[in-house]
Amino acid sequence: MASTVLVVTALEDVTADRVITALNEREVPVARVDPADIGPGLAFDARIGTGGPSWAGRLVTGSREVELGEVAAVYYRRPSPYAARYRHLPAQQRDFCAAEARHGLGGILNHLHGATYVNHPGAVTAADFKPAQLQLAAQLGLPIPPTLVTNDVEHARKFAAEHGPVIYKTFRGLPRTQDGHTGAIWTQRVDPDTFDDTLAVTAHLFQAEIPKTGDVRVTVVGRRVFAQQIAAPDGALDWRRGDWNALIHAPINVPAPVEAALHGYLGAFGLVFGCFDFALTGDGDRAEEWVFIECNPNGQWGWLPDADDITTAFADTLSTCTKGDGTR
Repeated sequence: MASTVLVVTALEDVTADRVITALNEREVPVARVDPADIGPGLAFDARIGTGGPSWAGRLVTGSREVELGEVAAVYYRRPSPYAARYRHLPAQQRDFCAAEARHGLGGILNHLHGATYVNHPGAVTAADFKPAQLQLAAQLGLPIPPTLVTNDVEHARKFAAEHGPVIYKTFRGLPRTQDGHTGAIWTQRVDPDTFDDTLAVTAHLFQAEIPKTGDVRVTVVGRRVFAQQIAAPDGALDWRRGDWNALIHAPINVPAPVEAALHGYLGAFGLVFGCFDFALTGDGDRAEEWVFIECNPNGQWGWLPDADDITTAFADTLSTCTKGDGTR
């Protein structure tokens, strides 16, 4: 019977550290691997053939050796990009090696027979598109802001005239610079008088600004739901842009229709876990006051006041998969 939890993430992932510690305390076998360590720090072999319905083989890191068939659950967090392993190579060689590693090693890790993924990287990729998120949320009955995705300046101006004030947000974060640093473009109010033909260069996401009374982060792990109302001392439009240590948190109850929609959302995308952001337009007692903003299918939660309870929920979900009780 498979009994090991494989944690796929980078070395510096303190959020994964929480879950690994909890699993160790339960004496659940755990192996941590960063696929970008492929080389002397990570060796693997995988075999399949006639009569063998799944890949067999092993992963060998500096401290662990794992049989692929022993993996009952995969906690897929935030592994390093494969390209980081080959950054010293010329561009063509770097891209070739990274693609071969991603499709070879990644292809094995993403298709371990019978393993439960939290979350599967393919599901994360599908759920990472904001247009898909907004459409599904609306289909599930969750209020969403009026939204326009466009590269047409005239349509952007018309939308702003109909729904102003308007905010702009990116679909993805800024890519890393050549020296490895990252940045961010926060959600911000925009003046339609500044719109010009440069909008045609790429896609833009505009939304009507919600007259919100607060923000809520809801973390869902399996059937367990954790919700915190969040306030920034400076009243920032986007609470993520300031000092997270200064944020004010308060537990909040999630209305039953919203909670049901969240479980439906995760099920539709094949997710076990998700971090949802909502804007409140009232005191949060009624479902119609919860406006869906987005869901990060691989979001951070270690900074939240209820991180210990969320850790337990992850450990419960992953360790259950090692007990052979039909959940796999």
